[in-house]
Amino acid sequence: MALILLLFATTSCLGFSTGFPSSLTSYSRYLNSDSILHLKSDGLTAEERDAKIVKATKAMTAFTNKYLVNTETTLCTELSIPAVVIKGLAEHKVDLGAPLCPCRFYEDKEKEVKDGYWNCPCVPMREEKKCHCMLFLTEDSAFAGDSQVRLYIYKSKLMMLLFSLLFLYAPFVCVCVCICNIE
Repeated sequence: MALILLLFATTSCLGFSTGFPSSLTSYSRYLNSDSILHLKSDGLTAEERDAKIVKATKAMTAFTNKYLVNTETTLCTELSIPAVVIKGLAEHKVDLGAPLCPCRFYEDKEKEVKDGYWNCPCVPMREEKKCHCMLFLTEDSAFAGDSQVRLYIYKSKLMMLLFSLLFLYAPFVCVCVCICNIE
């Protein structure tokens, strides 16, 4: 964010136009200088949006668990990857109305949501079992885990610690996504 602000200040002084609005809160909503992304969550307060993201994260976690079983796939051995992908899918579900793949760049996210090609599970995953995000991996992938993974979401730091210890000694793998307010 600081780099963008510095670039904006520098180009403004030199007389160049960036196409960005003067409001700092609007930067993330600009895809390019000509189009604005209209989010489904625009009218929500920060607390309402956070609550919807928690709910969507739980839904995307349940979807992931079920889809792993249905497709006989596993998660990546690097467990931070599925955690970040699920969080991105949940945010897109709240903001765009559909779980658009968070691992790709889109010129027009609203158009991509309507097209449905990159909505999770994307067409390449459904047709060829090829997941660009590495959320669903076949056993022949070098990054596939040893077993199917159960995902859990916890709201407290204590539960996060307990299940981190369980992760070390359990016969199955837990991915813990901490959703808590750190002050």
